[in-house]
Amino acid sequence: MTGLTNAALAFLSAGLGAGLAVVGAGLGIGKLTYGALEATARQPAATSDIRTGMIIAAALIEGVTLFAVVVCVVLALKS
Repeated sequence: MTGLTNAALAFLSAGLGAGLAVVGAGLGIGKLTYGALEATARQPAATSDIRTGMIIAAALIEGVTLFAVVVCVVLALKS
């Protein structure tokens, strides 16, 4: 790896880490939404409970994703 400094490798790995975190969160929220819509279709009377649980779970997924992205940026800027 000629020409790549430690800072360049840090930025590259931070970009890859942040990208993987965001893709994972997108897939997780997609599966969560699919499950919630399927559950609502099976039992329409429980729509509000299902929606509340889905929103809480999606917020937790996004919180973890934001934390992962911040950690990637901090580690990239630290080098």
